[in-house]
Amino acid sequence: MKKRKIDRFFLTVVILLIGLGVAMFISASLGILAKNEKTFYGVLISQLALGLGLGIVGMIFCLKISYKFWRKYAFIIFLGSIIVTALVFVPGLGARHGGADRWIDLGLVSFQPSEILKFGFIIYFAAWLSWAKNKVQDFRFGILPLSIMLVVIAAILLKQPDTKNFILITITGIAMLFISGVPWKYILGIGLASLLVLASLVFFTPYLKNRINTFIDPSVDPQGSSYQLQQSLIAIGSGGIFGRGFGQSIQKFSYLPEPQGDSIFAVIGEELGFVGCVTIIFLYVLFVLRGLRIANRSPDLFSRLLVSGIVILITAQSFMNIASTIGVFPLTGVPLVFMSHGGTSLLIDLMAVGIVLQISKLQQA
Repeated sequence: MKKRKIDRFFLTVVILLIGLGVAMFISASLGILAKNEKTFYGVLISQLALGLGLGIVGMIFCLKISYKFWRKYAFIIFLGSIIVTALVFVPGLGARHGGADRWIDLGLVSFQPSEILKFGFIIYFAAWLSWAKNKVQDFRFGILPLSIMLVVIAAILLKQPDTKNFILITITGIAMLFISGVPWKYILGIGLASLLVLASLVFFTPYLKNRINTFIDPSVDPQGSSYQLQQSLIAIGSGGIFGRGFGQSIQKFSYLPEPQGDSIFAVIGEELGFVGCVTIIFLYVLFVLRGLRIANRSPDLFSRLLVSGIVILITAQSFMNIASTIGVFPLTGVPLVFMSHGGTSLLIDLMAVGIVLQISKLQQA
């Protein structure tokens, strides 16, 4: 193992994503300014000061801490993230928005604790798998621990409800199992079981069933469940090859629901066109490829699994957002990483990037 400088290529990709994200976030937020100036400035402060500002501080902090710190306190971090996420159900502390209990309101600031839970899970599962090592091929040390963790997480997230983050955690967990060397038959088994659970959720949950119906037939309810997808497709389609131009989106004014949030990729498509969309997608591809390269050269199994989990989660979430915006995946409501509104998400994602950069300094030749 040779100590080097941080991976500048990976950092450059992240900076480009953040730079484009800030520009597009401000542009998309103009739709809010047209309605409510106070809300507009509140959103800017939440994203740029709390999310980006504190996120950069958090990234530098994580860059200075040895990755072994996360392994040492992995269980405490995971347990703490579960407890904090469960606090959304405490009256007077949890905040309800859009029919879901996903936020904790501290008065001056509110945050979504499930963002913390996602990375608490990655840290602890990476620590567990690196401890078990070759024993992960045994059902008791690989599949069973993941199943127990997912049941506990499901009990909290699905009650909120927050199906999207549960799906992301499940995808990431299965990917980490594969990387750790769990046999294919077990991977396929837990994957099939997860699909059956998801199918059951869709069958018994009206809002999920509506999203599947919208995905199958986008014209089924153009003024209701299909409205967001319809407006997103109009925005992207009207952008053409090169777009209307930065800041020139029409759909962000009173048409797209939360243009600075879940629908920001539609604004990107309208303003920057096909070229802009492909550029964004290409940057995320570079992010995952370079991230997995860092993971492959990491000094030990824990650091390899930790980096892999972080990179896979961020990339899966980003492509899930993009796919749902263009109609090739059911609407999920997940933010586009580094771009969509979500101060908590941006803060935690940048801290995770700091962990990856810290490990990149220890790459093996």
